[in-house]
Amino acid sequence: MPGFAPRFVQPVVESPLPPAFRPARPAPATAAAVEAAIRKAQAYLLSKQYPEGYWWAELEANVTLTAEYVFLHKVLGTDGERTRQFEKIRTYLRRQQREHGGWELYYGDGGELSTSIEAYFALKLLGDSPDLPHMARARQFILARGGITKARVFTKIHLALFGAFPWEGCPTLPPWIMLLPDWFPFTIYELASWARSSTVPLLLVSDRKPVVRVPGGDADELYAEGRAQADLSLPNPAGPLSLGGVFIGFDRMLKLMERFDLSPRRAEALARAEQWTLDHQDDSGDWGGIIPAMLNSLLGLHCRGYAPTHPAMQKGIAAVERFCIETEDEFHTQPCVSPVWDTGLTILALLDSGLPNDHPALVRAGEWLLSKQIFRDGDWRFKNRTGPAGGWAFEFWNDFFPDVDDTAVVTMALHRLKLPDEAEKQRRLKLAIEWTLSMQSKNGGWGAFDVDNTLEILNDIPYGDLKAMIDPPTADLTGHILEMLGVTGYAAPREKVERAIAFIKSKQEPEGCWWGRWGVNYIYGTHMVICGLVALGLDPREAFIMRGTQWLNSCQNEDGGWGETCASYGDRTLMGVGKSTPSQTAWALLGLVAGGEGKSDCARRGIEYLVTHQNDDGSWTEAEFTGTGFPNHFYMNYHFYRNYFPLMALGRYRAFARA
Repeated sequence: MPGFAPRFVQPVVESPLPPAFRPARPAPATAAAVEAAIRKAQAYLLSKQYPEGYWWAELEANVTLTAEYVFLHKVLGTDGERTRQFEKIRTYLRRQQREHGGWELYYGDGGELSTSIEAYFALKLLGDSPDLPHMARARQFILARGGITKARVFTKIHLALFGAFPWEGCPTLPPWIMLLPDWFPFTIYELASWARSSTVPLLLVSDRKPVVRVPGGDADELYAEGRAQADLSLPNPAGPLSLGGVFIGFDRMLKLMERFDLSPRRAEALARAEQWTLDHQDDSGDWGGIIPAMLNSLLGLHCRGYAPTHPAMQKGIAAVERFCIETEDEFHTQPCVSPVWDTGLTILALLDSGLPNDHPALVRAGEWLLSKQIFRDGDWRFKNRTGPAGGWAFEFWNDFFPDVDDTAVVTMALHRLKLPDEAEKQRRLKLAIEWTLSMQSKNGGWGAFDVDNTLEILNDIPYGDLKAMIDPPTADLTGHILEMLGVTGYAAPREKVERAIAFIKSKQEPEGCWWGRWGVNYIYGTHMVICGLVALGLDPREAFIMRGTQWLNSCQNEDGGWGETCASYGDRTLMGVGKSTPSQTAWALLGLVAGGEGKSDCARRGIEYLVTHQNDDGSWTEAEFTGTGFPNHFYMNYHFYRNYFPLMALGRYRAFARA
């Protein structure tokens, strides 16, 4: 399989601490200092390229996915084969626990309930006694926040697999949704790609409701009110007369139907869910390119009687292993892998910073990216009947789910490279751009994976407590598509471009910034929009663009950098507020340079922040999570964001200064 990453290949794992600590050098951002910083950053990234041509660093998240790796193998009965990994997971989970006793959703958040429950339960399954001091501190943290009954839906489902939480307290997932006709207002294709690929196999689990009895598989001590008095009703903060209340009433009816075995065409629906799961397994064994879909698919097939030795199960288990990182004494799981994304953005950073477009390292990277273009129909075809296949996915292998964000980045990178077969490259890029344009939604914007994936009521169903059931168009993605059109010079239909600009204008916040769906948060969204609009040819002095650059200026920190906490998704008063980070500082600078503010005092101070915080080896240090999975619920630390975005900003700043 071309471009496939074997098990022993590991991503670049960036330490949260600099190689050699030293205080920041308070030096001005002279031309010489910028040049030196660029050369060091270029050398660092070039040294991290894999022989095949790609770049790939760790995608760090919270500990729940590693805990769920433990749950999976306990359910499958394959835990005995993983004694070494389990001991290393125990070390990892203990080290990730914070002084307050809990585990974090993102760096420095003070701890989060569901994350802490899953970590505690995994340690208990791994043999840690509840009487140990670290377990007692964790239990105290959990109980103080309401215990198991206040946890998220997916945590309760994982506990239910072991009988630690009753299945009747989990939302009902009726298998007959697999049989709904295409013309029906709701089918599985109204779910976001990530929700769809995780939910269909979970229908098989929910129907079977397995309970595996293993040592340590109870969690009675985590019920704040006591297990016997536990409130199993589904939470509904909006009240009984809300839409959520209606769905909870519907869930009660579904549970009654289950009790009397009245689920319509149950056997046929389960068979279809099983076949859908099998059909959506990539040749590499992956499902959906994300760990939740992979774990749920393995659990779902297990509930249908597939043994761990079945070929589909073997490939799936091997795929999960490739998402794991093993060191001398730790083992943990990534939510996803990002080689296409990392490679495209690294190419752009190296080009922006002056590397020639025919540099051997860049040519090798470009050829690798071309090998990953997807020419088969995926789930996007359900709503997009006209577009040609030709996009890129985020991962090594995810043919069913290419996305417009990766496709935009790769298209811009390849367009700027000089490759051996330029004619073939241009043919490929035309397909990619045409596919991307065909993915535009009716409101003028772009979602990541599907067209018009906007059925908002799905976020109100009890199962959708993460509020991430759909993939609606967003300003940051739309800005990226416009940047792609501007960089490539592709003559897109005027009507499409005008609708996209109107969509972006409609999403501007009163403060002048834009919300960021895929990066934290308003700093990310604002820079993406400004870069896209200006690349497309809009005058940066247009009033609405200037309001964006002025907002970026307004939230610069005293140290010259920019930062924004993940908490800004839930609290608008925290827009642009947070400790300075290299990645967010770079985003702000990219927005300022694109917006014509590259020679401003704010830009100069931002460049000084990057120059003075660079490590001796050319890298930057960043412990904060600046990548967004699901706003308010799941965040990530891309270990290369701290390196290629600052290089990109330094390069564009230098070019602006020379102009």
